[in-house]
Amino acid sequence: MNSKSHPSGPVAALSRYVAASSFVLVGLICLTVLVYAMLPGLLAVCLGFMVAQALSTSQRLGRWRPSPFVAAGWVIVVPLLLFAVVLSNAKGMVIGAGGQYAALLHHLAGTVLEIRQKLPPDLAAHLPDGLAAAQAWLAAYLQSQARAITGFGSAGLQGLLLAYVGLVIGALIVGTPGVPHPAPLRAAARTRARHFIGAFRQIVVAQFWIASFNAVCTALFLFGALPLFEVHVPYSGMLVALTFFAGLVPIVGNLLCNGVLTLAGMSVAPMVGLACLMFLIAIHKFEYVINAKVVGKRTGTTAWELLTVMFVGEAIFGVVGLVAAPLYYAYIKRELLEVGLV
Repeated sequence: MNSKSHPSGPVAALSRYVAASSFVLVGLICLTVLVYAMLPGLLAVCLGFMVAQALSTSQRLGRWRPSPFVAAGWVIVVPLLLFAVVLSNAKGMVIGAGGQYAALLHHLAGTVLEIRQKLPPDLAAHLPDGLAAAQAWLAAYLQSQARAITGFGSAGLQGLLLAYVGLVIGALIVGTPGVPHPAPLRAAARTRARHFIGAFRQIVVAQFWIASFNAVCTALFLFGALPLFEVHVPYSGMLVALTFFAGLVPIVGNLLCNGVLTLAGMSVAPMVGLACLMFLIAIHKFEYVINAKVVGKRTGTTAWELLTVMFVGEAIFGVVGLVAAPLYYAYIKRELLEVGLV
């Protein structure tokens, strides 16, 4: 008995050391992602892995089901083809940009004048009192913001590039054959990655329902509440579609929709823009509870747990921490469930 029990001691110690090392590695990666704003890349890795794996294991495709290598190739090439299609139409967009800019400037100037007429005299004195003056005022403001807009566009391009690199990495993980007998640390790291992607899958499904909820609320507001006051916001159908698709991106997508919907309301009347803003503030705050309820049901966590980690994540890392908090907590909860601690 003793001769058999002695080997189990070193083996168990090595197993615990390997598991602890893999957890430390995952923790460092997650912290680095937050500190250096690499969350789009991490999410893209998970998405690329999920799509490539789904294509290579789907039973619905039958004999047309691609191999893991071919599925990875599709995930890598299709975004490039879509990007090429967008670039092929870029010439027309550039040619019409001047006319669109002039029309937008004229429209915004009219909105500024309408706001000026409805403001108290003390506040209205700070706005221009003629169409030409309003256009010049807006043009000067836009020129003053050119540097900031350029920086934002550069950051957006960097984010897209980071996301695409992450997509490639996730697809290649599926397309690259695994080692038949991996070393202990590699095997443990793959286990951690499998659990993390499983948590990501749960969050994606939950986010679909959240986006659907936001789109339904927006549709009721645009097609139900506002028409009762004989107010019709232009492009309401497109705004509802944008709310759904952008809402698939946690938090950040909703912020984008908030800005677009508020501007659309302002184009009708200042009070309509204010009503849109108040509606979006209410939905944004209520989404904390909805997010916690839906994600909590999918991940087996209570609402107060997710609300706590979301508030803490936003307080420490801002919007990035708010987006990452449900995913990180779902992963931690999954690991704890695997070892029977919760």
